[in-house]
Amino acid sequence: MSSPVEWRPDVLGPGFQQATLALAPDGEGDVVATLVRFEPWPRLADLRPGHPAEETDVLYVHGWSDYFFQTELARFWHEQGARFFALDLRKYGRSLRPGQTPGFVDSLDTYDEDIEAALEAMGHGEHEHPRRAPHRRLILMGHSTGGLTLSLWADRHPGRAAALVLNSPWLEFQAHSAGRAMISPFVDLHARLDPKAAMPNVDLGFYTRSVSRTLDGEWDYDLTWRPVRGFPVHPAWLTAVLAGHARVATGLAIDAPVLTLLSARSTLLPYWTDDMLNSDVVLLVQDIAVRALRLAPTVTVARIDGALHDVFLSREQAREAAYREVVRWLRGALSASRPAAGRGPLAGRGPLGGRGPLGGRGPLGEEPPLSGSSRTGGPRPGRRPSAGPSSPGGRPGSSS
Repeated sequence: MSSPVEWRPDVLGPGFQQATLALAPDGEGDVVATLVRFEPWPRLADLRPGHPAEETDVLYVHGWSDYFFQTELARFWHEQGARFFALDLRKYGRSLRPGQTPGFVDSLDTYDEDIEAALEAMGHGEHEHPRRAPHRRLILMGHSTGGLTLSLWADRHPGRAAALVLNSPWLEFQAHSAGRAMISPFVDLHARLDPKAAMPNVDLGFYTRSVSRTLDGEWDYDLTWRPVRGFPVHPAWLTAVLAGHARVATGLAIDAPVLTLLSARSTLLPYWTDDMLNSDVVLLVQDIAVRALRLAPTVTVARIDGALHDVFLSREQAREAAYREVVRWLRGALSASRPAAGRGPLAGRGPLGGRGPLGGRGPLGEEPPLSGSSRTGGPRPGRRPSAGPSSPGGRPGSSS
């Protein structure tokens, strides 16, 4: 059986709870991870059959200098019939303790302990798989560095996950494989001499500007847990990430279907431009699209016109296109039963339960081509995304 955990209210408000997961201490003291779950009050719509993610649990893992606050994403997965969980890794967000170096590890394999603790609390512990029947399916979802971490984990742990959904995974260094090979020996040497030295900060704050409601974005979140220019980068941490990139470059063999969601374009410049409001300002998305094909035998790459680095923090039009791609992919990847046209969980509702681009005729039935989205060839022409929806309260993670 799973070890009992103590759930308590989370900072995201009603429906969200958190549990602290004790991990082995390290040189900085006690270490914990934090599991967040979304359990809203049940509705009659939740009892209808035919949800594409029925009998499925989702575990979301954030990226670098980040934590979980994407309440809309949790509601989307709930609409698909899944139980949604998110993990704040050690030394991030809810799991960061005084005196700790934010986000620091010297190997991405260190997160095996965090992930296993979360899966144990969810009922997907290693000792419960695969003998427990019936066993709920597990979908792993990772953003940026979290996507890299989960890809490597799934490769090392075959048979555990039914599918992976990767949201702009950081699968290759921004200077390409040649640049990675060039700098790796120097970063590694620096890591051996002073593993926690502060490296030059190349984050100019443009990504925060495109996301945060305090600037040009539309999302509220804790700027202490997700700073404007990110956490300081340390050589030992960067060495760990570069080692992960090298492993991906040689090819992984994940035994589950993989969906990779990316923006249609990148804008990596040393000065601000409004193009940064509808493109990825962190990664070279074309390189990531190519690298994604080395993750598994079955990989789908969806390019979303107007998407930001975190696709699900983009403007509403791009977000809805991404949600449609996920639903369409789920119905094939999980072989879920199809609801009758116009009667399924998405009929007449967007991911938050109101009418929106997912309502009525969407990816479940006789839909027109997806505007701004392509699986193989890049974006179709489309309008600039409109402003996102509002939600009351102003709590961390709410849009406004």
